[in-house]
Amino acid sequence: MGEREEVKLLGTWYSPVVIRVKIALRLKSVDYEYVEEDLFGSKIELLLKSNPVYKKVPVLIHNSKPVCESLNIVVYIDETWNSSGSSILPSHPHDRALARFWSVFVDDKWFPALMAVVVAKSEDAKAKGMEEVEEGLLQLEAAFIALSKGKSFFGGETIGFIDICLGSFLVFLKAREKLKKEKILDELKTPSLYRWANRFLSDETVKNVVPEIDKVAKLIGEFEDRAQSVASRS
Repeated sequence: MGEREEVKLLGTWYSPVVIRVKIALRLKSVDYEYVEEDLFGSKIELLLKSNPVYKKVPVLIHNSKPVCESLNIVVYIDETWNSSGSSILPSHPHDRALARFWSVFVDDKWFPALMAVVVAKSEDAKAKGMEEVEEGLLQLEAAFIALSKGKSFFGGETIGFIDICLGSFLVFLKAREKLKKEKILDELKTPSLYRWANRFLSDETVKNVVPEIDKVAKLIGEFEDRAQSVASRS
């Protein structure tokens, strides 16, 4: 790609879906300008112009052309800078289909179940929600064993599409565990996934873009305090 390329990322520092894009850009060694968006304040004009449908981050702006939705952006990065770094998506159509399938599972089933636990008002609701979260992790454990074929990541020897999708939530997961003194990713129940998570977070590419766990834990605590305060007044 030419030196005059303009690459800009609109995001929020703690957002898992923004982390996805940051990892993909770093894997492909793409230089970019980062613009922090305050989701609790007034949205900047550039975001509203670039993503008028959803009005949310992340948005990648490449040579003045916006690309929206995190996994869509990751695919765009992989295809646009295909000569730089290893491929993020598998080359075989069936493997690509599996990568997309499990990524949809993470976004549409597993993570929403985890968020339902976070906002659950009763212990019964929380317990039921955790059963669904744990069931999802067992399914992801089996998927990792099948797809990794004994290698380090879902994508094989290098970080791939599913790694980025699921791995982007790990800081949130670790922060939640630390804040609530609870165990979500269990070494005994999902040993392969547990080891994968440690490898992913220890990878130099990932370490350089993910936020600190303590900082995210503090944010989660503040968010839950505000939510409880609002609930108590209603």
